[in-house]
Order: sequence, then structure tokens, then C-alpha cells
Amino acid sequence: MQFLKDVWHEMRLTTWPTGGELVRYTGIVLSTIIMVAIFLGIIDTLAQWAFAWFINL
Repeated sequence: MQFLKDVWHEMRLTTWPTGGELVRYTGIVLSTIIMVAIFLGIIDTLAQWAFAWFINL
């Protein structure tokens, strides 16, 4: 039971983000995911072309 009281106490000390911060951070995460997906897609396409070229030698 003491554990739950300690958890409750620590949760009250937590600083939660505001709505605007939450939206901004979500946008940052989503844009980062999209950029990484595009980068990996380009690398994958280049690797496919390279392997196809190598096999057709």
C-alpha cells in the first residue's frame, strides 16, 4: 500500500505538458517519423537498383 501512496505522491510532483506543447511535440515526432521513412525508402530503392544491376552483369 505504501508503494501506491509513493506513486501518487510522485505523480502529483510531475510537471505535465500543456495542450500546445503536446501538439507541438506530437508534430515533431510525426515529422521525424515521416522523414526517416522517406530516407529509408530512398535507401531501399537505391539498394534494389544496385542489386538488380549487379545481378544483371
